[in-house]
Amino acid sequence: MSDDWKRRMEQAAAELLRRDDPVALVREVDALDASTRCPYVWPRGPVFGVAALGPEPDARWRLVSEATDGTPQDARDALNSLLWFRAKDEADTVAERRELLAAVRLLECERIDELTVLGSRYRVVRGDEYARCSLTDGPEPPRPTDPEPADRFWGHQPGRARTLPDIGHLLDTRPDDPTAPFGVMAEGNRQALRDFTYEGEHVPPAMRAESREAVRRYPELVLLPVGFGVIKRAGAGWTPASLLQPTPHDARRVVHNGLSGLWADMYDLDTATRDAYARAAEQLEATPHSNEVTVLEDTYRICRVERMLRTGPDGPEPPRSSDPETTEPMRIRPPLDEHGNIQPETETEPEPDSMSAGVGDGPDGERSH
Repeated sequence: MSDDWKRRMEQAAAELLRRDDPVALVREVDALDASTRCPYVWPRGPVFGVAALGPEPDARWRLVSEATDGTPQDARDALNSLLWFRAKDEADTVAERRELLAAVRLLECERIDELTVLGSRYRVVRGDEYARCSLTDGPEPPRPTDPEPADRFWGHQPGRARTLPDIGHLLDTRPDDPTAPFGVMAEGNRQALRDFTYEGEHVPPAMRAESREAVRRYPELVLLPVGFGVIKRAGAGWTPASLLQPTPHDARRVVHNGLSGLWADMYDLDTATRDAYARAAEQLEATPHSNEVTVLEDTYRICRVERMLRTGPDGPEPPRSSDPETTEPMRIRPPLDEHGNIQPETETEPEPDSMSAGVGDGPDGERSH
């Protein structure tokens, strides 16, 4: 154990004792048990979000969108939408709205990973999703100490969508973030993954090289809030089968809603399969803490998903050139005028201007594309 590692672990232990939180102590024991049952890491691939650094002298990088997007462009689209709504609902002056809309127009046309608007830096940031697993039982299910919602409804209820607690999450390693994971196991997890890279012959050389370079340029790790997903085993291996959910029950509800009729309608299943799915949904609802259900030859499991994000002297890591892209920049919202009025759609729009209204440079001093 290096001196730095030892010092950080001692600080984590001291902070755990200082807080004197019985729930945190139970969670620590739960994490220790999980590390024994599921000692291996299953990388699930990169995730992307948007972070901002305010203009205040003591500002710190914070997430302003959920770090769950599958491609950098998805996160750029989220930033596009965020700035559009700021222009529509929050701008106090015409000048502010013009600056926001100039940034929106640029994001509609170019792959920009960082820009400065109204004094705040916005950056598309990159993290990694992973699950812990055992060689015998596969990916880790939820732990007993993982939080559950107080109202465990099963059906679809409009307006009840739950979100991950990402917004506002601080992206540095200072110990005074009350939302950051703390404790000996959390710190040990963070330190153990600092040198994590993509390896193996199945990984393209460019991806491996950028992964190693990221360890050098962004040496610190930030642990993001834990999420929960559905994984499916149809044969020998497990594959992801849902978006990330904030609680185990929300992930169970994804399976329940699918089995209750959604998947049958989507895939035009026959009557026998529909009946089998319906019985499986009833079984899941009758055992509300169950994390696995098998229907016909498929098994669905609720999987505990962790995420980490690299950061360095200039803040959180942006996308890598080897990260996959599946879409091009495009208009996300209807055009606004400088007074905040939505305008009718037109076939052609003016080219983005030179962004002299305040869009800044990328993380390396050059505009990122």
